[in-house]
Amino acid sequence: MARITVKVHPRAKRTRVAGRLGEAWKLDVAAPPVDGKANEACIRFFADLAAVQQSRVRIVLGLTGRTKVIEVDGVPQDVLEARLRE
Repeated sequence: MARITVKVHPRAKRTRVAGRLGEAWKLDVAAPPVDGKANEACIRFFADLAAVQQSRVRIVLGLTGRTKVIEVDGVPQDVLEARLRE
């Protein structure tokens, strides 16, 4: 299981990884931070990135904040970080 800290920037032009901010990854999300849409977009992004079902991705910390800790089940930490760097 991989665990990644991200700093989410909602209402971006497109959803993408925009680099690192200290220990966290900066994630631009096109969705607005309303009714959980940015959280859903974040889960969709990591499920696509890791090639797993969305049910294997969950936000374990930061549901209402911009800094989130995301767990992806079924993917090793080093593999997920390598995909984020690509």
